[in-house]
Amino acid sequence: MRISRSVSWTVALLALVAGSLSVVAAQDAAPPPATIVNDEGGPVSVTGEVAYSNGFFTLGADEPLIILEDEAGFVDRNRGYIIPESTQVLGKITSDFYTSPFSYTIDLPIEPSGSLRDVDQDGGSDTGVMVYGIAYWTNIWGDPFLQERDLYGGGWSGAYASFTIDPDPSAKAEVNGGKYIVYAPDDQQGFPSGFGDDGKLFTEDDPIVTLPQGYTIVDMDSDPFTFDRSKFPVIDLIEGEGSEQKDFSDQSYTEAFDSMIEMFRENYAYTEFKNIDWDAKKAEFMPRMEEAEADNDFYAYQRVLRDFIWSIPDGHLSAPTDNQEFNEAISGGMGLAIRELDDGRVIVNHITAGGPAEEAGIELKAEIISINGKPIDEALSETVPWSSPFSAEHVLRLQQLRYVLRFPLDTDVELEYQNPGDSESTTVTLKTIDERESLAFSSFNVGATGFELPVQYQYLDSGYVYVTIDSFADSDNLTIKLWERMISTLNGYQIPGLIIDMRRNGGGSGFLADQMAAYFFDEPLVTGNSATYDASLGEFYADPELESKYILPSEDLRYHGEVVVLVGPSCSSACEFFSYNMTLEDRATIVGQYPSGGLGGGQATYAMPDGIQLQYSIGRNEDADGNIIIEGTGVVPTVKVPVDEETLFSTGDPVLEAAITYLDEATQ
Repeated sequence: MRISRSVSWTVALLALVAGSLSVVAAQDAAPPPATIVNDEGGPVSVTGEVAYSNGFFTLGADEPLIILEDEAGFVDRNRGYIIPESTQVLGKITSDFYTSPFSYTIDLPIEPSGSLRDVDQDGGSDTGVMVYGIAYWTNIWGDPFLQERDLYGGGWSGAYASFTIDPDPSAKAEVNGGKYIVYAPDDQQGFPSGFGDDGKLFTEDDPIVTLPQGYTIVDMDSDPFTFDRSKFPVIDLIEGEGSEQKDFSDQSYTEAFDSMIEMFRENYAYTEFKNIDWDAKKAEFMPRMEEAEADNDFYAYQRVLRDFIWSIPDGHLSAPTDNQEFNEAISGGMGLAIRELDDGRVIVNHITAGGPAEEAGIELKAEIISINGKPIDEALSETVPWSSPFSAEHVLRLQQLRYVLRFPLDTDVELEYQNPGDSESTTVTLKTIDERESLAFSSFNVGATGFELPVQYQYLDSGYVYVTIDSFADSDNLTIKLWERMISTLNGYQIPGLIIDMRRNGGGSGFLADQMAAYFFDEPLVTGNSATYDASLGEFYADPELESKYILPSEDLRYHGEVVVLVGPSCSSACEFFSYNMTLEDRATIVGQYPSGGLGGGQATYAMPDGIQLQYSIGRNEDADGNIIIEGTGVVPTVKVPVDEETLFSTGDPVLEAAITYLDEATQ
């Protein structure tokens, strides 16, 4: 039977209307109300504790903060989200920050000004809710509120917060537990009551409930979530799996050593890069550890750890030291120090007045031929310095030059040398005495007092400014205040050239180092990235969304004059990050006699039995193209100052003088 066109249109229209009504009905059907526990009207003030085990937690922090953190960045999955200052509610730290755990309290505003987000997944447009976490931050720049640089470029907390994230780098900081504080402006707003089948929050499969007006605490560690309206809740912040220290301290010596080997096997950043065979190392050192455990010998256990760590060529690794054994082993000297010249000769560059070397007739510039019958090169190569391990060969060699002349007291040492002008060498036997002057003289930190400010600068007669950055581990806030004052002075006086001396900088905060270099650039350049082990992938992974970038200061705090950076083997870790960053786009010229220390890894601490705390490399520093940089090589001078008799016996500073000469030519 045929149906007329008008009838068919009528049927279609009725079907369309019915479908529309069903959609409207579905949209109007509110989710069920959340089941509330402890209904006291919602939180007014929150207290809690922050426990930390990470050995670097307090590094540089002198303005620690607890804030109500706007989580709109996570809702949007925006890793560059800058938490607006208007939404930042500052709490109070109520106990000693430097003693873990410390306590805090934070009062919630009656009318918060957070970012509203519609998270009910119904496809409609609703007012939404404000989602907050409680989090720890440290302030460095500007006023007490956090700006882009304080926030490490934006996003949301990954540790020391009321919530937790997936620690795998490729998971991109997906929130997977803990507590949120959610503010609903009315009683019509929906919020997830669970993670849904995909295990993620704020996605389409979330089950939704309706929240009451006001604040509600959402506990995401239960299934379904628990919704708490306590008036004065206690919420402890969580260190997080990616930040908490590995702790093997409650294990036996052999168990802890085995756990440490497995940790290195999985997480150590440079296994392939340094061709390390962890099975071979376990086979080499475990028998000694088993013996130490059987004898309950702490000192034997400590020596096994030391020798294991010394066997890994990584200057970032820390080794336990028996101070008594160390002092006995190096207490004796002969009153002389030596250096190796570019031409391969090893000569005396220091004689202690009245010491055995002077009494034997050894002179400055004497060439050392052999020690105890071994050619000097062989003797050096066999020396294991007490300051081990080292990432770079040139640093190892310099330390071998220091320790090859150290022995226990009253040791007879046969020394073959040739004084300047002599046609033949002379062999003498010297008895070591209690003298440390020669050892101190050969230190690359000689002259440091420990009273230096992190940034110190002065005007030179040459018309340039000379600044030393001695640490990136001092007070972050003080460091930046001194740094910005110097930059303002440079610009105010139109100084044509700046010399930055990094030769005694042992590192600290890599992020601080990156951002201090930003004051010399006009573009937010990518400086590189860090790759860490990702358990879900079974390999190291560098998140491209977390590339290190310059966050530029205001234009009046950028310096555009010529820059020279002085480096040496004691410039390590964050010092090298800064120095490397200054080579981008040929912004600065690197001047030195040696490259920097070659320490390019990110660090984590771990605990071993009997109170031993150590650190190892878990992140490998890469350039913008993914190439491993710094580790093992350091930052190499573009202007190489020779190591010869002229520079070695100069009464001035030949590296600084070379920098001034370079600036004279560059500023003409």
